[in-house]
Amino acid sequence: MTQFPSELTTLISYLKKLPGVGRKTAERFGFSLLDWDKRDIQKFAHQLAELQEKIRPCATCGCLNDGAKCLFCNEIKRDPSILCIVASPRDVYAIEETRAFKGLYHVIGGLLSPLDGRSIDQATLDKLVDRLTSSSIQEVIIAFDSTLEGDATSLFLKQKIESVGIKSTRLAFGLPMGSSLDYVDYGTLEKAFTGRQTF
Repeated sequence: MTQFPSELTTLISYLKKLPGVGRKTAERFGFSLLDWDKRDIQKFAHQLAELQEKIRPCATCGCLNDGAKCLFCNEIKRDPSILCIVASPRDVYAIEETRAFKGLYHVIGGLLSPLDGRSIDQATLDKLVDRLTSSSIQEVIIAFDSTLEGDATSLFLKQKIESVGIKSTRLAFGLPMGSSLDYVDYGTLEKAFTGRQTF
């Protein structure tokens, strides 16, 4: 195997940590960066160095914040009676793209995975319960992936939410728009049957 200069090898190893980036892609990125203008490299390095300092999670909802007032906690523009619980800040932006949800958000920072030894921190649960009991929230929407981890976390949180007397719902799962039954997998079809609605 060709031996790259040590600095380039180190850079490639860091680039491989990015999701979806394998060795060949990391090598292409590394060689591309060598061709960048020096000022652009310096700006890029400066941006990376300050990224985690300048972008922090909101103390209330956990959404990403650049130091200004949190846009997702603005109760004048958003419905304070509905709270949507998501696993990560990235999920918030996916939901916002739909323009279908106008309530508040709460990021829990991950999903339960007993096999991997991942649990939800007690402080995170206490923060959620405190928010539910000290606000005008009437409904909580649980918006997790349709996976074993998402299902387990949803059931776990459902018990916590309903113990404080608040209704909880979960995003519907089923047939994607424009799909043919011939091409839908059995798990998705089963979800569509169990989550069927009147029309």
